[in-house]
Amino acid sequence: EVHLVESGGAMVQPGGSLKLSCAASGFTFSSYDMNWVRQVPGKGLEWVSAIHNDGTTGYANSMKGRFTISRDNAKNAGYLQMNSLKPEDTAVYYCMIFYRSAIYWGQGTQVTVSS
Repeated sequence: EVHLVESGGAMVQPGGSLKLSCAASGFTFSSYDMNWVRQVPGKGLEWVSAIHNDGTTGYANSMKGRFTISRDNAKNAGYLQMNSLKPEDTAVYYCMIFYRSAIYWGQGTQVTVSS
């Protein structure tokens, strides 16, 4: 059974940094792309970043230069380093996997950017 657990969310001041983690189990993590998405209450999901199984990465325009996605296949884990955080980055962040024609994500981790 695919299982994803996000962690690392917190409340930080504008300009601060956070590193989110995603622990994966139940599938061969190294073979699959991993995405981070986020959701603000009352709004839809917003794609944040992706790291492919070959290590190549992609970012939404508003995250480029501030966020860095990475993975450690030996630990079955993915990460999202977030720097220069802004109040508009406030959201619940989810890691997401497309696996065998289905989408999986965890319970999410709350990031709040506020002074």
